[in-house]
Amino acid sequence: MDTTNGTLDEALQRLHRSGPEFQGYLSNHGPMAVEALVRNGHAPTVHRWLDAYETRLEDLPPARTPIGDDDWREALGDTARVTDWTGYFSRRIAERPWREVLTEWWPRLLPGIAGAATHPVIRVGHAVRALLRDGEDATRLSELACALGYWAARHTLLPVTVTPSGRATPPPTRSPPSPASPSGTCCPSAATTSCPPPPAGSGPPSRCTFPRTRTPSGTGSPTWSAPPP
Repeated sequence: MDTTNGTLDEALQRLHRSGPEFQGYLSNHGPMAVEALVRNGHAPTVHRWLDAYETRLEDLPPARTPIGDDDWREALGDTARVTDWTGYFSRRIAERPWREVLTEWWPRLLPGIAGAATHPVIRVGHAVRALLRDGEDATRLSELACALGYWAARHTLLPVTVTPSGRATPPPTRSPPSPASPSGTCCPSAATTSCPPPPAGSGPPSRCTFPRTRTPSGTGSPTWSAPPP
C-alpha cells in the first residue's frame, strides 16, 4: 500500500469535513472507497475521484450535547447526535488504546448492526484495516471515531423473534415426480399415481403413458404402451 505520500490521510482529512450521510439517508461512501482504492494500488486516482464525489456531500451536522459514560444509552440510535457521538469516541480513543475502545464497544453496537443498511459497520471495518495495516496516526484514529460514531447514531434494533399470525392454511406440498421407466422416460405428470409394473413376459416396454383425459377425481390410470414401429 502506498502511504509515503499520505494519500489516504489526505483524502480522509478532506472527507472529515463532511457528514456521514447526504440527501437525508444516503451513506457517505467516501472513507470506504478511498481506503479501498489506496489498498488496491490506485492511490494516484484518489483525489481526482474525490474531487467529483465530494460535490454531493453535505456539511457535518452541528453538535448538540456531549455524550458521557453515564448517559450514552439515551443517545444510542439518535441520528441527530452523530456529531456528539463522534466527539465521544474521539475522547475515548484519545484516553485509551483504540483496540480497547473497539473491544468494549463492538458488542454494545452489534445488535444495531442493521442501521443505515450496515454501512456504519462496513466503515468501521475499513478504518480498522487501515490502522492494522498501516499503523496509527491522528487521521486514521479520527476515522475510527467517525465510523464508530456513525454506527452508534444509526444503531437500529430489529425484532429477535417473530410470532406468526392469521388463519391461512399453507398450500399442500406437491408429491415428487414418478420414478423413471426402464426406457429412461417417466410419466409426464406430477400426479401421485405412479406407473404400475409392466406386464409379465411382455418384454421391456417403451414408456409409461399417463392418459390425457382426466377422471372426476382429477387423475387417470397410467398404462404401458407398446414400442413405436
